[in-house]
Amino acid sequence: MDLPQGVPPAHLLKVLVLGAGNFGSCLADHLAEVDHTVYIWSREADVVEELNKTHRNPKYLTDHAFPESITALGPEFPDAKVLNGVDVLLFAIPTQGLRETLENVRSRLDRSKELPLFIFVNKGIEVETQALPLEIIADTCGVDVARVATFVSGPSFAKEIVRRQPTTVSVASLSSEHAQRTSDLFHQPWFRCYTNPDPVGVELAGALKNVYAIASGIADGMGYENNTRAGLITRSLGEMTRVGTAYGASPLTFLSLAGVGDLFLTCSSTSSRNFTVGRRLGEGEKLDHIIKTLGSVAEGVTTAKALHSILKKLEIKAPIAEGVYAVLYGGRGAKDMAGELMSLPPQSEIDLPAHISKPVRALMKKLGIKEGDLSPRASVLSR
Repeated sequence: MDLPQGVPPAHLLKVLVLGAGNFGSCLADHLAEVDHTVYIWSREADVVEELNKTHRNPKYLTDHAFPESITALGPEFPDAKVLNGVDVLLFAIPTQGLRETLENVRSRLDRSKELPLFIFVNKGIEVETQALPLEIIADTCGVDVARVATFVSGPSFAKEIVRRQPTTVSVASLSSEHAQRTSDLFHQPWFRCYTNPDPVGVELAGALKNVYAIASGIADGMGYENNTRAGLITRSLGEMTRVGTAYGASPLTFLSLAGVGDLFLTCSSTSSRNFTVGRRLGEGEKLDHIIKTLGSVAEGVTTAKALHSILKKLEIKAPIAEGVYAVLYGGRGAKDMAGELMSLPPQSEIDLPAHISKPVRALMKKLGIKEGDLSPRASVLSR
């Protein structure tokens, strides 16, 4: 496979990747290949040892040889000297552990000096609080950090990124300057970045698509074919957009790389962990057994629980998402749930909330977001 020559970075930076799973490892590899100084932290001692000794990750992307320039840290959390000595903090950990990690970071950061660039690649919603990562950042590190935090999301399987398969992603932030800085950090001919001013929509899209990938997998496991999948993905996009609009996100964000791009990939590939969970459910396996044998985190399983609570709070109808929740947590069989969904009466295809929901307005006030702030600019859409 021939690719254009890589572009040397304008500035070489020190980057600390927090999390050595699939995505954290592949992004560490990407950044080290273009000569940034990269550290990667893992809470697992064997992962740290093997990355430093053999330059391989014994648990994720096991066939890939990582650049020798990457330095692995851990299992102890990086100290203040390390955290205050880097230019970029890249968070690549499951959303359910984000709050604890950010509290560890906050307690060690020197707020009297310029803070590192905060980049987040996790996709999920905190189950206990139903908080998006943006809100977790505000709660732990302050609104000032949340307003400049950046979020990278899009159709991007880690195993393809390390093989330099052309990949495109959305980079979102409330700060256009910080979104551009993150885009400049990652952008290469094989890893193209498109900035987006709607982190709320990008976060929701990245989290919710995992729930709908489980639905798509269930349909596949039950033997349904292409017509079913195409219809299911499209109606899932409608539900995601409905939830996003109630959050004040732009409906157009759900037509972006982080929206329909990631949804299509995750709902149509056996490489997707969430699709795999759904397919095995559709084939009749029990959830507990699937989780024990999956070998990695499927965020959609926990996100389905958080989304169920959000839908009740927002009074939004999302029958596909509720169907997934019923199969995962309500004791419903996949066959019965599929029959119930197919038996629903006819309804309007386009059904968006007329107003931002009241529970979301408090979040927007906390973050200083006004109606219209999250709408993509024409220049963004035309790229």
